[in-house]
Amino acid sequence: MAELLKGKEAAAAIRARTQAAVQELKQHGITPQLAILRVGENESDISYEKGASKRCADAGIEVKYVTLPRETEQEEFDGILQSLNEDESVHGILMFRPLPKRLDSEKARKMIAFEKDIDGCTDASLTGIFINKPQGFAPCTAQAAIEILDYYGIEIKGKNIVVVGRSLVVGKPLAMMLLNRNATVTICHTRTVDLPSVTRKADIVIAAVGQPEMLGKEYFSEGQTVIDVGISWNEKKGKLCGDVLFEEVEPIVRYITPVPGGVGSVTSTVLADHVAQAAKRQYEKNNVPAAE
Repeated sequence: MAELLKGKEAAAAIRARTQAAVQELKQHGITPQLAILRVGENESDISYEKGASKRCADAGIEVKYVTLPRETEQEEFDGILQSLNEDESVHGILMFRPLPKRLDSEKARKMIAFEKDIDGCTDASLTGIFINKPQGFAPCTAQAAIEILDYYGIEIKGKNIVVVGRSLVVGKPLAMMLLNRNATVTICHTRTVDLPSVTRKADIVIAAVGQPEMLGKEYFSEGQTVIDVGISWNEKKGKLCGDVLFEEVEPIVRYITPVPGGVGSVTSTVLADHVAQAAKRQYEKNNVPAAE
């Protein structure tokens, strides 16, 4: 049986360092603040908002809620987003996407100030990952996958890692982040020919394809580490599931993240940590000693 890589323990470690950073900032009169921008009443957005709010409260981070009706016009939306960019008391902006069709999600994504882009959606943040420079932040889910590997002491350097999934939210940025850590990375997807022959050769398989229980036992071999990023509701089983068919795979591999209780439980904790980091960067930028 595999050892479970539970997100709760990794999240607790992240939360401890976030709390320490927040306390240090408060000694300088800075209280980190996250602005959550939501348009409409999408249930999944509201659920994540509640989780993110709780993680921020646990760390001592304030939250500003900006909730707009679905009928909001583009001009009004742009003005509100720009005001959050300019508000010096706001250190991070979480904008739920996709926006309603009447609004331009791509334009909004590019409008967010990269210094406040704590979920890694702007071009500047993604470029920072590509060139391996700390501008903006990585997408929280991608960062959460790496945080779990680090917490459990699973080596990344030199390992053969297969990422199944190529989205801008997880797959592509995560592959670059692993490459920056000196892993040998292969990106696969639903159209990869003979995908099982590729995943079986990996040291670590990260499933981020968004297809419920797509990866069964034929995709894995003994001794592997499996990070399951997917999360979906299985109607037949009446429960949440990942991209990996857990019941088949868990007896084969060495380590595996459960769903729920794995990557998802770390993501909102990473978000809070990014807000604290953004506030610290802003403070340091504003307090650079003048050149003599």
